[in-house]
Amino acid sequence: MNVTVIHVGDLKEEYYAEAVKEYEKRLCRFCRVKNVEIKEEKLPDKPSDGAIKTALENEGKKILDAIPERSYKIALCVEGKQLSSEELAAVIEDAEKDITFIIGSSHGLSEQVKSVCDLRLSISKMTFPHRLMRVILAEQIYRAFSINAGSSYHK
Repeated sequence: MNVTVIHVGDLKEEYYAEAVKEYEKRLCRFCRVKNVEIKEEKLPDKPSDGAIKTALENEGKKILDAIPERSYKIALCVEGKQLSSEELAAVIEDAEKDITFIIGSSHGLSEQVKSVCDLRLSISKMTFPHRLMRVILAEQIYRAFSINAGSSYHK
């Protein structure tokens, strides 16, 4: 199985990048992971709603172009459904095809992107730093595959 993580923006902090690499190394037992970075649109310090919408639409076009064909698409967004780790494991197991996770910018995802996704997922009601979400997602993907493999990682 292939797992693609499309994300807007880079990991500037080395400690976040190292954490993501560690989970991806662990995941190689279960799947192939590919990261696709989309450059974040530049916005002024206090952008208008229109400027944000335009930026999301521009990022959205690039995201849509990067989604692998015939993959199960999961958008991470605040209005998404919250799942337990076991429920995410079941989603991955039931997908029966490659999976693409999509993380937008700190302003979110365009409606165009969300509308093509099979699932809208919310990790938590809490707010996390955007770059930390990549680490959290990598860990949860690893946890889901570990659950499906019957590993003792998930207790």
